[in-house]
Amino acid sequence: MSRKLFLPIFLALIVAAEWYAFQAVRTLVQSVSPGVRRTTVVLYWFITALVWGLGMWAVSSRREHASYKAYLGGVLLAVIAAKMVVIIPLLLEDAVRLGRWAMQLMGRPAGADSGPSISRNEFLSKAALLAGAVPFVALLWGMFKGRTDYTVKRVVLRFPNLPASFDGFKMLQISDLHTGSFQSLAPLRRAVALINEQAADLVVMTGDLVNNYATEVEEHINTLAGIRAKLPVYSILGNHDYSDYVDWTKEGGLPAKQANLARIKANHAKMGWNLLLDEARTIEREGEIISLIGVQNWGARGFAQYGDLAKAHAAADPAAPFKILLSHDPSHWDAQVQEYPDIDLMLAGHTHGMQFGLNLSFLKWSPVQYAYKQWAGLYQRGRQHLYVNTGLGFIGYPGRVGFLPEITVFELRRG
Repeated sequence: MSRKLFLPIFLALIVAAEWYAFQAVRTLVQSVSPGVRRTTVVLYWFITALVWGLGMWAVSSRREHASYKAYLGGVLLAVIAAKMVVIIPLLLEDAVRLGRWAMQLMGRPAGADSGPSISRNEFLSKAALLAGAVPFVALLWGMFKGRTDYTVKRVVLRFPNLPASFDGFKMLQISDLHTGSFQSLAPLRRAVALINEQAADLVVMTGDLVNNYATEVEEHINTLAGIRAKLPVYSILGNHDYSDYVDWTKEGGLPAKQANLARIKANHAKMGWNLLLDEARTIEREGEIISLIGVQNWGARGFAQYGDLAKAHAAADPAAPFKILLSHDPSHWDAQVQEYPDIDLMLAGHTHGMQFGLNLSFLKWSPVQYAYKQWAGLYQRGRQHLYVNTGLGFIGYPGRVGFLPEITVFELRRG
């Protein structure tokens, strides 16, 4: 769908959602006194206008550090989602009502009156409002609980070319911290404690440390510096770390943007993290080696392409029989990584699972899947594997539903 068509269609859906939700509420109070009906109508439209007014103001004016505005926007999102669900059964009912009306019209003798009206079904209105309450409650829960409900996922991966001494090697991945979205130190402290409980051999972070500004992470430096593993922590940059979404013409221009990026890189070092910028490192264990490759952000679909995979790959030890690539955006896998068949495992993030969806053992769905072929979990093509971590933090919608903040623990096995 083109962008020119998207906006009018979206606006039409919003208008329809508001109208049908109002019709459902009005049907519920049709049997009460006129005064109560009038009061209900006034309250409905007053609350609707208030939510839209505050929500649009918050979305249009908020800066990343104005976290309360993100919550106002989140409430608006919850209301929109609820009313979009309300539309579905009522639209179906209207189709049936239209059909019944047409049949009555065709079967009515000439000159007869219109007959009894076909009113909206009160039970169906109740059912529609109840169905709409599900996404509304879920999105509110996601803001107040789900956003920091940290989940450890364990993945066993087997590779025939994994050196024998790395059999059982435990690697932990975190991604998309978006530290600018946190309002306090406590959530990341809990996350770090959970990370350290896993006793990993290696910890990697696959990009988006901040939303835009280097200062966002600085109150969390001591916390994140507390991540422990047997080997150093390795990290890469994500699309948000380059602060491309800031209008730097109002904040000092290109020099200010470059200084911000330099400060972000310095903050990685302050945490004791080894930032890989189109580079590779050799990891040795009992005389055997594997290569860890890290590229700067490279994304399809209009995202920045700063990374140089050829340069990073060339820096890897050619004697290493097993290679792991850290690359923030999973679209890199199809676009370039397939051209390097000796890369055994790519670890990515970026999608967040859109922070909303169904994440069940038998069903995984999120709107992000219509934009990304690989968007959450494990993928394999031939001998190559890709894992997409759905992220530890959040941005935009200040919550998570279905795709909870993720800490991934990989156990590498030979065979």
